[in-house]
Amino acid sequence: MNLSLYSGATGMQAQQLNLNVISNNIANVNTTGYKKNKIEFQDLLYQNPRQSGGQTGAGNVIPTGVEMGNGTKVVSTAKIFTQGQLTQTNEKMDIAIDGGGFFQVERSDGTEAYTRDGAFKVGPDGQLTTSDALPLAAGLQIDPEVTNVFIATTGEVSIETAAGTQIIGQLELVRFANPSGLKSLGGNLYIQTEASGAPEIGAPGENGFGVLQQGYLEMSNVNVVEEMVNMIIAQRAYEVNSKSIQTSDDMLSRVNQLKR
Repeated sequence: MNLSLYSGATGMQAQQLNLNVISNNIANVNTTGYKKNKIEFQDLLYQNPRQSGGQTGAGNVIPTGVEMGNGTKVVSTAKIFTQGQLTQTNEKMDIAIDGGGFFQVERSDGTEAYTRDGAFKVGPDGQLTTSDALPLAAGLQIDPEVTNVFIATTGEVSIETAAGTQIIGQLELVRFANPSGLKSLGGNLYIQTEASGAPEIGAPGENGFGVLQQGYLEMSNVNVVEEMVNMIIAQRAYEVNSKSIQTSDDMLSRVNQLKR
């Protein structure tokens, strides 16, 4: 069996997946709170016609063996939760997390999801929700007579009415031991998995949680220049793998012509 054909094919497939990840990162360069993916590879199992450490007689040991690789595979597309740039919007309901943590929202089926997208809206019933009308787990209500809303860096929410200023609630953040283990649902949402660990709830600014910035949004942490360089590298790697398949095919063709 000509392993070079199969190894080259796995390399082409891996680089195609790599390009898919890069393209998705670039497509979400302006997505609020988006965290880029990083693809990770591993080599496949090896064939060992001759084992290192084997005995050759008279107490002699083979110092190095023969190993034949079978190509590569994708083992992970991990999320990179580095901080995105904070952009000022001056919208009262735009809230950015500066540091670690997620906002907790309730999905339509009653389960909880988590997001870094702080572009919140006030629904028709006064409830604070995401752009997809998913309410915050804090259950904050903004009455129509409210003239202004203030959100402290520590998550304390105050409102201003004709009667004065009063505190109406507290925003909390959630974090995970392994945020890369969260499952992405789309819509800027994540859900808990066994790999992520259990959620830990805390107040912004305490015990390592990030602080809140009202009137700001956290942008994507995608670096377009870096992704373009990665795209060029993936393209070149794809071309080289295809060249190895072509070369292997040419060699087989020459072998088939030996009898002529």
